[in-house]
Amino acid sequence: MSDAKIALDAFYGVKAGMTRVFDENGNHIPVTVIKLIPNLITQVKTADKDGYTAYQIGYGEKREALLNKPNKGILAKAGVSQNVTRFSEIKADAVDAANLGKEIETTAFAAGSYVDVTGESKGKGFAGVMKRYNFRGGPASHGSHFHRRVGSIGNRATPGRVFRGKKMPGHMGTDTKTVQNIVVVEVNPAKGYLLLKGSVPGGKEGFIKISKALKKA
Repeated sequence: MSDAKIALDAFYGVKAGMTRVFDENGNHIPVTVIKLIPNLITQVKTADKDGYTAYQIGYGEKREALLNKPNKGILAKAGVSQNVTRFSEIKADAVDAANLGKEIETTAFAAGSYVDVTGESKGKGFAGVMKRYNFRGGPASHGSHFHRRVGSIGNRATPGRVFRGKKMPGHMGTDTKTVQNIVVVEVNPAKGYLLLKGSVPGGKEGFIKISKALKKA
């Protein structure tokens, strides 16, 4: 793999948890700690071959025994020695085949800049409609027999079915969520961490995508 690095509009990291830091005025700022991990370009998507332009990014290093043969072939072709097991694509207006195997530079996200953060929300298991969709619920008094239930879910004989998309009890969480315009508090590539103001989707040790904010210059 080449030691050269390339700056893109997004990269992937690992949520390490939350803490707080203090500014020059002594005010405490709640921050999410993002562990910086290698992001390696494993494929270059071109308009001629693939119909669009993008870079495939490999991240999430594990031991070699957990790599399957197709992924081993991708890494060998890219000249990547790390055993990355997760792959995602980052769109780019223009791509260069010479960037194959390079690592993404994270210092482009300077302190004070805005980013959009995408992650998988925490799983809540099976939940009712009051927790899942914030339904009001029925009377809480004795004898109601209708406290936290769904209520009517359909019409009469016509149409005689439940409409698609009806809000009902079910699995809650593990959805892809994006929070926009989060401020970067600090970037420290030497120690391998990045601090974001406030909270971000997902639990500890979860992978998140950090990209330049779409709605901020």
